Amino acid sequence: MKLRLRWPGTVLREHGILGMNERNFSLIKAENPRRLFPLVDDKAKTKQLAAKAGIAFPELYALISSDAEIRNFPKIVEGKQKFVIKPAHGSGGNGIVVIRSVRNGRYFRANGTFLDEQGIEHHISNVLSGMYSLGGRPDQALIERCVEFDPIFDEVTFQGVPDIRTIVYRGFPVAAMVRLPTRRSDGKANLHQGAVGAGVDLKTGKTTHAILGGKPVTHHPDTGHLIAGIQIPGWKDLLVLAAHCYDVVPLGYLGVDIVLDRDFGPLVLELNARPGLAIQMANRRGLRPAIARVRALPRVPTTAAQRAAFAMSDATTLEEIESQPTS
Repeated sequence: MKLRLRWPGTVLREHGILGMNERNFSLIKAENPRRLFPLVDDKAKTKQLAAKAGIAFPELYALISSDAEIRNFPKIVEGKQKFVIKPAHGSGGNGIVVIRSVRNGRYFRANGTFLDEQGIEHHISNVLSGMYSLGGRPDQALIERCVEFDPIFDEVTFQGVPDIRTIVYRGFPVAAMVRLPTRRSDGKANLHQGAVGAGVDLKTGKTTHAILGGKPVTHHPDTGHLIAGIQIPGWKDLLVLAAHCYDVVPLGYLGVDIVLDRDFGPLVLELNARPGLAIQMANRRGLRPAIARVRALPRVPTTAAQRAAFAMSDATTLEEIESQPTS
């Protein structure tokens, strides 16, 4: 009997899996104009653009740009028990500090550890020096309102704020997952730091499969609760919001991170010009078929609502979507 050997790349392509090289060349290089990168790599600029387009972000308390401005930090957070410090040019959650309470000049994180005033000023100084920025360039520090996430995720989150990552291709949502913080990720919603990635069915907005460290899981490692079957509230509106981000920054291959705030609803956390591919593992479905479906369309619908409706349907023509009400 002859053994038939097949290259792994061939098998992955047959299952619709998009590889790193193809992502880099046929999506990021070919579909994402370099001139637009600064608009998403700089979180301060992204917020300004989003505000003009009516897209909601967490409230910005202050933007610290120099060491001299660090001395104003106590006044910036005066009377605030919760806030977040972010590098404007950071990535992967690096350099983000989430403060959940302030007591006697100490700034406490969700895990119970704290920074004193000197420690937090030192951290901001490190941010400005470029310690956490892309390319190590001098940076700015954003002081933002701390999101209070929707209670729908209470049982599958550990000491952090879950977010929803949606891949938007040419304005169409093509895949989504919920990123759930764990003890291992130190409360951050970043998969490479140990968060759980739970796939989301685009049609229904329900969580399906999940991964942790690249391996399948069914329950949250810290809470023990089942991950699949969670219905994300306002799913259609969330997809419309993700699709609308393409109208603001027209990157062909775009990652949109959204959080469901308990008080303010969906808020865009950030946009990403280089979203990763683990979302395929979380959904047990490759990106290739969805991308091919979009590429087969003769044109892009005018409204984000129509593009979101297409993503949620089995439609094969634009006429099927454009004839439907978008409200």
